[in-house]
Amino acid sequence: MKTKCLIVDDEPLARELIRGHVEKLENFEIVAECSDAMKALGILREKHVDLVFMDIQMPQITGIEFLKTLKHPPKVIITTAYREYALEGFELDVVDYLLKPITFERFLKSVNKFYQTNQDEVQVSSNSTSEKVQEESFIYVKENKKVVKVYLSEIRFIEGLSEYVQIYTDKRKIITKTSMALMEEKLPAENFLRIHKSYIVSVSKIEAFTANTIEIQGKELPIGRNFKNAVLSALNFTGSVAGV
Repeated sequence: MKTKCLIVDDEPLARELIRGHVEKLENFEIVAECSDAMKALGILREKHVDLVFMDIQMPQITGIEFLKTLKHPPKVIITTAYREYALEGFELDVVDYLLKPITFERFLKSVNKFYQTNQDEVQVSSNSTSEKVQEESFIYVKENKKVVKVYLSEIRFIEGLSEYVQIYTDKRKIITKTSMALMEEKLPAENFLRIHKSYIVSVSKIEAFTANTIEIQGKELPIGRNFKNAVLSALNFTGSVAGV
């Protein structure tokens, strides 16, 4: 199912920029665009909307004032040229606060944050439901000139290479320009573990380990000296193992 989006901004060029970013994402669909909050209200009454990209300074009432009038608002990402409303925006539980001009890389980070927020709010009623949620969870990353969806359940491990990272999945290897720190932020800590300055692993894919290595699909990855205690603790290891 696609995420239904509404773009609200009184500047045509700003709407065009957001539209261009959204259209690069295969699981997003723009259901409407409008230039002020009053028109947005009418659209929200008539259409299902999952996510709103909302400007602040608009005719009649501001985006902040508009959000305060909604009892059950959809998820909102603020898009504005004004820094001073950031605190008030986050007090209204917005997903993110983007400052114009909005680069696609920064936009993509907000989209991933939107998905993570949705996952955090899912109430799982059984282990089978929890497994299904994990299987369906994903992030977006930029590969060459495309944005690709990467399912978390398919990630084996991630390797840092200077300004790039390599994501090893069950199907293929994906290279994207980002840092290990930013990649670590995108991934749920309960499912992924930083074992080295250059490696993040999927906990569910670990087949064996020693004090110094993690084995995934027959490949041994090093555990960094500064990460050893945290790694063994995360794996709930309390006994002795070779090399400890």
